[in-house]
Amino acid sequence: MPQQPPVRSSASRPSRPDASMSLITNVMDHSLDDGYAEAAARKRARGEDSGMPKTLRARLGLAGGLVLAALVVTVGAAQARVTAPVVAKERQELIDRIDRETASADKLETSVDKLRDDVSARQRAALKESGGSGQADLMGILSGATAVHGPGVKLVVNDAKEASSGGGGTNPRETSGFSDTGRVRDHDMQRVVNGLWASGAEAISINGQRLTALSAIRAAGDAILVDNRPLVPPYTVLAVGDGERLGSRFQDSPDGLYLHALEQNFDIRATISTESDVRLPAAPSVIVRTAEPYTEKTEKGTS
Repeated sequence: MPQQPPVRSSASRPSRPDASMSLITNVMDHSLDDGYAEAAARKRARGEDSGMPKTLRARLGLAGGLVLAALVVTVGAAQARVTAPVVAKERQELIDRIDRETASADKLETSVDKLRDDVSARQRAALKESGGSGQADLMGILSGATAVHGPGVKLVVNDAKEASSGGGGTNPRETSGFSDTGRVRDHDMQRVVNGLWASGAEAISINGQRLTALSAIRAAGDAILVDNRPLVPPYTVLAVGDGERLGSRFQDSPDGLYLHALEQNFDIRATISTESDVRLPAAPSVIVRTAEPYTEKTEKGTS
């Protein structure tokens, strides 16, 4: 009796969870295009998949290129290893030289300060010997050769918070870029000082630098110099005088209004306060090389 073929179940296979994403599944399963796959198969059949040159000359050329590249890398590494100590030594020698020169400059600056103090002491002694103590003190105050104190005002002028370098013209207030800098200029400090003198100040200092009749306020780049000494903001101006009267007169003066305009238009910061006692140092040195006192004896001697 012939055997009956096995009966297969008519139940269908369970569907795949990703059946609805057949396109994405096909892309993932067959990432390489059939044409590319066929071309790769032909190359493998011809033995071209290794990518190595077939001829002896080509292989020798490749080997020579690899040897040359290795030689260049080796020589470069050896030279870097040899020159590294030399570069480090030269760098250290340069650092040592800078340190020595800096120390020498510091010693010279200390010596200059001592000589200035000695000159100032000799000047004060000569003033006392020349015309009595009272007249000598007055001359020392007016010339800036004597430290003074008394009532006055304290004016602090500072750059704007968002200040940056810029400008560069002869008149910073007329340069197109200054509105973006907010920097205090030498011209501004000149007007402030002149305004305080005109308002009744008897002695003035900026950041501890006593001003005299020979003092100069000028610029060197973006820095402000007083008697060739650079100042760092904020600029603290101390003035001896009739405190409240001096402050009010300055604020109402053209130079005080100019400073107020700088605050309003360029965000420069300025504060002024009345002080019961401010102390100003003596000027480092007051040297007159040309001017001479005029007296009747001098006139008779020249006639």
